[in-house]
Amino acid sequence: QVQLVESGGGLVQPGGSLRLSCAATGFDISRYVMSWYRQAPGKQREGVASISSSGSTNYADSVKGRFTISRDNAKNTVSLQMNNLKPEDTAVYYCQRSGLTWGQGTQVTVSS
Repeated sequence: QVQLVESGGGLVQPGGSLRLSCAATGFDISRYVMSWYRQAPGKQREGVASISSSGSTNYADSVKGRFTISRDNAKNTVSLQMNNLKPEDTAVYYCQRSGLTWGQGTQVTVSS
C-alpha cells in the first residue's frame, strides 16, 4: 500500500526550528520527485520545497535560506529542516510524491 506519513509538527516560537519527516511505504522514494507543500488557513496549498531523484532541490522564495529538504533513501524518508521560523510559516505541511500521493499533513504553528 502506497502511503506517506508526516510527523514532527508542533508549536514553536518565532526564530525557532522544527524538523518534519515523511515516512514512505509501498514505493521507493529514490525513483520519484518528493515535495513538501503547505496550506495556511484560508489560503491555497503552495509548494515549499522539492528534491529530485538525483538530489537537486528547489525552494519557494519565501523559505530560501531557512528551510532544507533532504532524503534518506535507505530509510525511505524525506525531511524538511525548518530554521528561523516566522509566524507566516504557520500551516499544515504535506508530503507529496510526484503529484501522485499525498500524506495526511502535520500542523506547524509559529507563535509567541
